[in-house]
Amino acid sequence: MDKLLPTLGILAVVVIVLALAVVGWRRRVRRDSGAGAGYSTPGTLSAPTAETDALYVATTKAGQHLERLALPGLAFRGKAVVTVRPEGVAITVTGEAPVFIPAAVVTGVGAASVAIDRAVERDGLVRLGWTTSGGTAADSYFRVVDPAGRAQLTAAIHEIVPGASAPDAAGESRPNDKEV
Repeated sequence: MDKLLPTLGILAVVVIVLALAVVGWRRRVRRDSGAGAGYSTPGTLSAPTAETDALYVATTKAGQHLERLALPGLAFRGKAVVTVRPEGVAITVTGEAPVFIPAAVVTGVGAASVAIDRAVERDGLVRLGWTTSGGTAADSYFRVVDPAGRAQLTAAIHEIVPGASAPDAAGESRPNDKEV
């Protein structure tokens, strides 16, 4: 009996914390439902110009690297395959529905060091700027461990960015990253 009451108390606290986490996540998903999602994949696609394995970190509101967007197919961190084609970028996170981002809505690509709860070495993340189907400006972050794969992915995305000669859609660089 000496250990039963403290054990039940700790168990109750753990259950309450988990319940609050679930409620908070559901609220975030509901809040972000108006932000839209990816787009439907076109019927015919060209051959990939780049494809790499990556760790998908997060998608955030553009320029707000600590404000997560819980978008369908991009809500959870995980292993991913990022495929770049002339028509756009396909992101397939393990266990999630694939997401397609048409080239017309890609706003930029750059390097970053911070996203949500992930901080890495300088320029250790690839930032893909895009606009969701709901019109929300977003940034998706990937960790590509292989430097050659990171450079190839960045160059391929840069090629499909409309008006790629501009440093950024807003004409300025973001505080935590640089355009490549």
